[in-house]
Amino acid sequence: MTTILVTGGTGTLGSLVSERLRARGHEVRVLSRHAERYAVDLRTGAGLDAAVEGVDTVVHCASAQRGDVGAARNLVAALTKAGTGHLVYISIVGVDEVPLGYYRQKREVERIVEESGLGWTVLRTTQFHDLVVSLLQGLARTPLLLPVPAGVADQPIEVAEVADRLAALAEGAPAGRVPDMGGPEVLGFPGLAGAYLGATGRRRRIVPVRLAGGVYRALREGRHLTPERAVGRGTFAAYLARRFGPAR
Repeated sequence: MTTILVTGGTGTLGSLVSERLRARGHEVRVLSRHAERYAVDLRTGAGLDAAVEGVDTVVHCASAQRGDVGAARNLVAALTKAGTGHLVYISIVGVDEVPLGYYRQKREVERIVEESGLGWTVLRTTQFHDLVVSLLQGLARTPLLLPVPAGVADQPIEVAEVADRLAALAEGAPAGRVPDMGGPEVLGFPGLAGAYLGATGRRRRIVPVRLAGGVYRALREGRHLTPERAVGRGTFAAYLARRFGPAR
């Protein structure tokens, strides 16, 4: 039996990874600021050394809009001291090509992992279904219109499938940068918005809006997509039906 620690283990992805690893017979330590036993704030590193002692593998799912780089440095330092053999990190397709601040932060964490001297594995995936829905919910706040970025598509993926892949990677040997993992369909935002409105019974006029800047250009060029790695099975429509019921 292997001892595996999951950072962000109470979150959407981390909790699923933890469940799968436990079901496969591993001892799992769930680390987050709100975990009952291993309540650690990676940004300060307080309590981290004790949490990683005796751990064979770490799956690093914890992430935030700020502080990820410092947290990764703290984690790597603790794992190096503990002699942990394998660090698995979940990243995002396009972090090296889309000039978003959060993406730059994720790419820097990748570099820290790659240069850590530890055995490591990095998996990049496209956006989860629930993140796309959260974005559309925000855009649909106005009563009549739903503005969407013109010429931009997305490739949403089922989070449970990503959890399955991470659990399998955690059980294996360090593999470096593994092939990207994308959802089964590349869908334009008008189509995503229309499916969301149909699932929730809302009425809005979908309005494609042209934007400016390097981020918008990179998104229009599909730098955040991986159509050649459309290995996911769960579709956006299936996710909407499961979450909201039959289309209204």
